Formats: sequence, C-alpha cells, structure tokens
Amino acid sequence: MLERHELEAFLTLAEELHFGRTAERMHVSTARVSQTIAKLERRIGIPLFNRTSRRVELSLVGRQLYDETRPAWSRITDAFERAVDAGRGLTGLLRVAFTGPAAGQLLVGATQTFRARHPDCQVQLREAHLPEVLPWLRSGEVDIALTCHPMHQEGIVTGPVLVREARMLAVPAGHAFARRATVSVEDLARVTVLQMPETLPESLREDRAPHRTPMGKPIAFGPSATTFNETLTLVGAGEGVAAVSAHTRRYFARPDVVYVPFEDAAPVEWGLVWSADGATARVRAFSETALDLVREPSPNP
Repeated sequence: MLERHELEAFLTLAEELHFGRTAERMHVSTARVSQTIAKLERRIGIPLFNRTSRRVELSLVGRQLYDETRPAWSRITDAFERAVDAGRGLTGLLRVAFTGPAAGQLLVGATQTFRARHPDCQVQLREAHLPEVLPWLRSGEVDIALTCHPMHQEGIVTGPVLVREARMLAVPAGHAFARRATVSVEDLARVTVLQMPETLPESLREDRAPHRTPMGKPIAFGPSATTFNETLTLVGAGEGVAAVSAHTRRYFARPDVVYVPFEDAAPVEWGLVWSADGATARVRAFSETALDLVREPSPNP
C-alpha cells in the first residue's frame, strides 16, 4: 500500500526535480525526502528517478507513475479542500427552517444580524410543519431549524434555548374551561388531550401530551394532527384540548378556540436544532448569532 507521505514526496519531486526545493515545499529535511524516495523505489523494484551530481529527472517508469497518479491525487485533494470549506468556511448557502410565524419573526432578526457578520454567506428561510423538521435535517434539505423543544433524538443536536414562553391550553369555545382564568396541569385528567404525530420524538410528545398528571392521574388521549392548524381545528370541533405556546393566542386567534393559561406548568421552550453530521461552521455561527440576539436588551420598554 502506498503511504500518503510517499506519494506526496514522489509527486513533488517529479515536479521540482530538485531534492532541496521538494524538501522546502513539504517542510521536511532533504534527507527525509531522499530516504522516502529510496524506500519507495525499493518497494517498487526499479528507479523512479535518474540522478546525477547536476540533475534529477524522471525515469520511464517514474514518468508513467506520475502521469497516472497526478490526476487522481488532484481530485482527492480538491475534494478534501471542498469538504474543509463546507465544514469550516463561512461562505455559501445556509438553509434555515422554522415552525410557525413567531419563530419566523425571530429568525428574520437573527438572519439580518448573521448577514451583517458574514456577508459572504447567503441565508435561505423555509417554513416547515413540525413533523417535517427532523426529516429535512437528516436528508440535508435544510441545515438548521428553529422549533420547539425538547427534540431529543439520536443524531440530532439541540442548541441552547432561545425563548421561553407561558404554556396555555387550547380548548373549545364552549368548553367549561373556556370560562376560567387559569387551568392546572391536574385538570388534564378531566379532558381528552390531542396527541402529536408518532413520527415526532417521544420527548416532545410527552412534553405536550403526558400520559399522567404530576399526581399520577391518567390522561385520556384523543386523535393526533399533522399540522398546527389541524390541531386547532380538532380543538374547535370538540375532539380534545391541546397544550400550546402563549404566542398562539396572538397569531392564531379563532372564534371556536379559547386559550387559557396554565397556572403551574413549565414554560414552552424554543431553540435551534441541527443534524450532528451537519454541524458546520455556518451552523455553529448562526446558532451563536441567534443566541447573541436574544441576549441583547430590547431597545423598547
């Protein structure tokens, strides 16, 4: 098997035809180059270079070996450089997905700041339904996504929490809970709770539709919905209730649904997620930018 340093030494010497200049290009000693070439020639069984006191030139076999290996080596090094650029570079295209209008608004601000910091990197925003987020990340259709947490699944990196907001319960307009100022998590044992699709991580499904209340009372499950509007339509139709974020009351006002705050539930968390295989410099830089943005004090009271 041909070692990488042997091939590099051979190709460089074939181009320079000078041991000293070859050593300079490779950042090694002249003796090291000479030893490497001699070892390679012994393995092949024939000289690759004809040497005199005044000049070095390729032998016929050396010329043939150079002509056949140089193009392949160039393709390998070019491919490696492209991979490094994709992993460490801050140029090219970054595709960012979001779920819901509030997440979209946050991403617009993060994108503007990111473009100012990295003008050579283009950002493309795409809206996704919640069940599409992880498949898009795994297939490479998008590079990073802003969505609700927790998204615990193998191969998926969960970034820092960017937003925490109050948890509310979406109930039909005619439901008894609709006349209350607040509800408790224990109240979930008295209603039917809509489920999230089974394709979503269990961590998120359990967060939004737990099997039991904190006191251990069982919770009855209703049907599942694929999209958020589907969920609210089922709520309005009396098929069940659903835990939602506080921004839902602003962005999804409906005559058939009422949003009642929980008095004792943990807040809903939002943040960025990305594939572990796609943790490029662009992805990391965008995550840092978004975190910096939410840490900055708002200019408005």
